[in-house]
Amino acid sequence: MIKHALFVRLEAKPGKEQAVADFLTGGLELTNREATTPIWFALKLSPTTFGVFDAFASEDDRQAHLVGNMANALMSSAEELLARPPSIESMDVLAMKNQMAL
Repeated sequence: MIKHALFVRLEAKPGKEQAVADFLTGGLELTNREATTPIWFALKLSPTTFGVFDAFASEDDRQAHLVGNMANALMSSAEELLARPPSIESMDVLAMKNQMAL
């Protein structure tokens, strides 16, 4: 059961908006390799603001993601791509619906 989540807000440097979008699109492959990250979304919130929402069954799974391949790739690219360090918010999931749209 999904109980824990993260929301990461990313603000692209001027001129790096497409690079951030491409990085997040490519991040799906890295995240697919994480068995303990069952839910992951890359989001575009505005022309310069992006986000990642992911959710986990346990706190251990959330912590594993924070030191996993996707997080490491993001942090190693942050200075080049982002106007400021990522804002990372931990949260608890109170309820969820997971049904694929047709």
